[in-house]
Amino acid sequence: MARFRPPYWLPHVLTLIHILLISSPVIYGQQDPAAQLIKFKSSLNNTGDLTNWDPNVPPCAGESPNWKGLICNKDGSVFGLQLQNMGLSGTIDMDTLAQITSIRTLSFINNSFEGTLPNLLKIGPLRGIFLSYNKFSGVIDGDAFKGMSSLRKVELGNNNFVGKIPISLSQLPILVDLQLQDNQFEGEIPDFEQNDLKVNFANNKLDGHIPKGLRNQDPSSFAGNDLCGKPLSNCKKTLNKKLIIIIVAASVLAVLAIIIMTLFILRTRKTRKNKNIKRQLTKPDRKNTYKTNANEIQMQTKLETYKRTDNGGKLHFLRTDRERFELEDLLRASADVLGSGSFGSSYKAMLADRPPVVVKRFKEMSNVGKEEFYAHMRLLGSLSHPNLLPLLAFYYKKDEKLLVTDFAENGSLASHLHVKRRPDEPGLDWATRLKIIKGVAQGLDHLYNELPRLSLPHGHLKSSNVLLDDEFNPLLSDYGLVPVINKEHAQHLMVAYKSPEFTQHKHTTKKTDVWCLGILILEMLTGKFPANYLEQGKGGKPDLGTWVNSVVREEWTGEVFDKDMKGTKNGEGEMLKLLKIGMRCCEWDIARRCDMREAVEKIQGLKEREDDEEYSSYASEGDGYSSRAMDDDNFSFSVTN
Repeated sequence: MARFRPPYWLPHVLTLIHILLISSPVIYGQQDPAAQLIKFKSSLNNTGDLTNWDPNVPPCAGESPNWKGLICNKDGSVFGLQLQNMGLSGTIDMDTLAQITSIRTLSFINNSFEGTLPNLLKIGPLRGIFLSYNKFSGVIDGDAFKGMSSLRKVELGNNNFVGKIPISLSQLPILVDLQLQDNQFEGEIPDFEQNDLKVNFANNKLDGHIPKGLRNQDPSSFAGNDLCGKPLSNCKKTLNKKLIIIIVAASVLAVLAIIIMTLFILRTRKTRKNKNIKRQLTKPDRKNTYKTNANEIQMQTKLETYKRTDNGGKLHFLRTDRERFELEDLLRASADVLGSGSFGSSYKAMLADRPPVVVKRFKEMSNVGKEEFYAHMRLLGSLSHPNLLPLLAFYYKKDEKLLVTDFAENGSLASHLHVKRRPDEPGLDWATRLKIIKGVAQGLDHLYNELPRLSLPHGHLKSSNVLLDDEFNPLLSDYGLVPVINKEHAQHLMVAYKSPEFTQHKHTTKKTDVWCLGILILEMLTGKFPANYLEQGKGGKPDLGTWVNSVVREEWTGEVFDKDMKGTKNGEGEMLKLLKIGMRCCEWDIARRCDMREAVEKIQGLKEREDDEEYSSYASEGDGYSSRAMDDDNFSFSVTN
């Protein structure tokens, strides 16, 4: 039987087929990046920022991305995704992304993704994964990062992860940056021994010794846990279990031996204690600015209830630049009631050897879940600006919350504008009021930049929420609370919902805070309190902007300004400019109302006094003002009643 011999051309054909297989990315595993990215986008929600993802346009042109949110290599391949601060939600489709074999970094910081950690092992060569400031939750498997030897940066902070820190993170050979702060990780920290590693484990539920390899870290990286050892304080030596059992047994026997005597004594002491409390409630405290000690006792009684919650009486601190204290410290501190505002009572607590703090109780936050509340408080606690009152700590209880802030020495702007003064006591002069409104504008500008996803970055801007430090620098308070205040309560009492767009059309916009800023400007310049803020229902008294407009429209005179405001020489023109800015901010027509950026720029451009020539042009008109002055720059102001 003859042996089979293949034709001479067969090896050449096989070679050609092999070459075609290698050069065809679709057949050999490398999918079309554009098609895969479009497929990935379909798994996301709220993709308005990705409108330029066009399948007919290459994602990359060399190193320059044609599509928003991409990082490209020189050869035009996709190196990574940088989809930050876009409000995205949905699913991170790792199976689809894994088809783009050139991807090395993924960033989804500050979005709204939920659920468990995506399966990162599907993209083994990843160098960086950035998922901070989302709503991820659940336990991360110990092997979630196993074998990812190229991983250098892992950022999972400000989520709701629970359980132990994955041991596989400590096994990544070239890891240099690990951010796990503001989650609910518990247990001990694994042994990390990588060179040049920087970590942040602050504000979790970790305990035990800090591993030897992390002793060179900044102490703030471990704040908000129950950890010990360098760089924190030394660990206390623990007793062995057998000795603990002996001590506990002896203690129980001792308690049983004296319990009968205690019951006998308690009955006598109870009567005596009731008499003492009654005496304290009626005894005046001469050192206190308030009439009695009843406020202090009331605060202590209220705070005692927090010790019996599921949190065990623990404050959750948000800042690492302040000395920490516990709820017990507040219980021991003397306290004054500062007032009862829209949300609840505020107390000034004088802590031993520490600056005083303000504790504010909120009852109208019961509709927000614990995880959502924690995440939002962490976001507000991360804000830092000279004109924002910093949020130091919070306490969560289902039907009531505590927020802890700094104490402002000079009280609120409202107290300086509207509280009756002695005849010889001066009011705020023009220079101080200009300084205050510039600081307010800067604080609002920072809120708008840092909280772009909120339609009302402040939401409750009014003179009583502008506090003043010892140098009369303004500090905005009660900002960013709209997402956690019960909707019915917010719409009933918060200033943003007094705006024309809500009272007439039941909606707010990014320009609603601008309207509040305008009312605040007019309140500062006229010294008149916005009467409509006192109306609990809708459509009450006319707002301050309407009143100012009616005065100006009749006949412009300097009488509109607060008589207690001492003007700087040659400053009248600048006061007039600020009045015009305030009226522009109070436009009822939202389309005509200036936006926050324009308002801030105009306010920052104001001076304490104008040049002599500019002042002379105003002075030549008799009383220094005229109706023509209000028409400068084609200025107009419309009100629709």
